[in-house]
Amino acid sequence: MKGINYRVLLAVTAVICLTSCNSAQHEQKKNAPIKVMSEVVHTLSESDTKSYVGIVEEESSISASFNGSGTIAKVYVCEGQSVKRGDPIAEIDKTQALNMLSSAQAQMTQANDAFSRLKKLHDNNSLPEMEWIEIQSKVQQAGASLDMAKKAVEDCSIFAPESGIIGKGVMNVGEVVLPALPVAKILVIDNVKIRASIPEKEIGTITSSTTSRIIVDALSAQSYKGERIEKCIDANNITHTYDIKVSVRNNNHTLLPGMVAKVELANPSEEEIITVPISSVRKGSKGEHYIWTNVDGKANRAIITVGKPSGNRIIVKSGLKPGDVIITEGYQKLSEGMEII
Repeated sequence: MKGINYRVLLAVTAVICLTSCNSAQHEQKKNAPIKVMSEVVHTLSESDTKSYVGIVEEESSISASFNGSGTIAKVYVCEGQSVKRGDPIAEIDKTQALNMLSSAQAQMTQANDAFSRLKKLHDNNSLPEMEWIEIQSKVQQAGASLDMAKKAVEDCSIFAPESGIIGKGVMNVGEVVLPALPVAKILVIDNVKIRASIPEKEIGTITSSTTSRIIVDALSAQSYKGERIEKCIDANNITHTYDIKVSVRNNNHTLLPGMVAKVELANPSEEEIITVPISSVRKGSKGEHYIWTNVDGKANRAIITVGKPSGNRIIVKSGLKPGDVIITEGYQKLSEGMEII
């Protein structure tokens, strides 16, 4: 009897252990993370952009010119050279200006000498008032002539009014210059503008804040972020296009006027559109549309508002934002809060 009870006890124990192991395995399998496929929500892709050919232009152009006329004696710059504000650009022959300065200095010395001698007489009341006024006038005239002569010498040299690079058309030594005739042009390129022609039917979709990107093949396809966009109001009567200018920061002066660039503009009507695979959109018992998302490794049921289909995808008007992670495959077995990988 005791042997029989012992055998029964062993059998019951084995059944309990087997049942517990199966339950533990079932529970472990139940709580295991579900493997899914997902994608990140975005609002802009290559298909959302249009490309145009553009030319790099300087932000502004400043002419360096003499105030007077003369023959160029020295030129300190050449085309393409970088200059800083205050750097020398060129000089004209100073011979005549220096002669005028010497003459003015001599007149100033003579006038001051006469003033000193007559002052003593004036202080002793031995000089007529008219002569005293006359010598004061001569000193003033000599001073004015000296200032003009000094200015004439200074005007024989010109300096860069702004920092930039020297453009085309630098005058040479021996050429005769006239007042305000450009000797060199300084191109300011701390910021540059990319000029591109836009077809008439597309110009209306572009605004000053349209997202833009500039790619320059000459600089190993380096890309730059476009800033503000300017639209020209005059159309080309032959090509029926309008010019735009995209401002770009050029801190390292790598972008040079004349370079060819590709201008990529985002289509404003599509910038904020979000699409998801149609197959991943589910419909709830109350007719609402929802999609499963991955939030910190757990399944989340996100209610969405859908728009019109676009190929095998559908537009989402609300409920998702860029950066959200949506589940595109493996969502059939999901429930709220379930762990996923």
